[in-house]
Amino acid sequence: MLKCDLHVHTNYSHDGESSVEACLKQAEERGLDVIAITDHDTTEGALYAMKCDSRVLVIPGIEISTADGHLIALGITTAIPSDQGFAETVAQAHAAGALCIIPHPYHKWRHGAALKVKTAISMVDAVETFNSRYITGAANRKAARKAAFFKKPCVAGSDAHNARYIGYGVTLVDAPLEVPAILDAIREGKCQIHGRMTPLRTYTRQSIRGARLRINRRLHR
Repeated sequence: MLKCDLHVHTNYSHDGESSVEACLKQAEERGLDVIAITDHDTTEGALYAMKCDSRVLVIPGIEISTADGHLIALGITTAIPSDQGFAETVAQAHAAGALCIIPHPYHKWRHGAALKVKTAISMVDAVETFNSRYITGAANRKAARKAAFFKKPCVAGSDAHNARYIGYGVTLVDAPLEVPAILDAIREGKCQIHGRMTPLRTYTRQSIRGARLRINRRLHR
């Protein structure tokens, strides 16, 4: 079973705090086999990470800001346009060969797409039912219930915006150490999830920082 963190941000994300090198180093120290670099609306961090010398396998990915909430697309190196509808974005990602995961689908303040698009979970390949950045865990539990209802595989992600929290959400995948095989195994449900909570003080600090960045971007448009 491969130890994978399928939701990691680097400083290629507008709110990421750590370099690609720091993220890979932490993943190695945590004993991970695989990380997916899923920066916001860009694959540049993933492309750079794939060129780095590391024993950790990098799955290229992107967390797309759809008009309805966030979507993770794994296994692609070309960005999908943001601000489109969720269904349209999923269709484009699938056409590009991506594995589509809906992250934090019911987190009210985290762009949970299932809050706006009631059928969102039915459209994706897997559901992030453990996201380490939570306060009560209620949204994670609801995601798990809905994933079971739609018979979708469950995955975990740290959603780390700082390297120190990589590995807080781990998906164990029964597959060879190859990107296509890992993605196929997830599609087939050959995975298990484990995780622990990102410290609340860190989650709060990062949320405030992210809100400030969003406000500044709107003011300077």
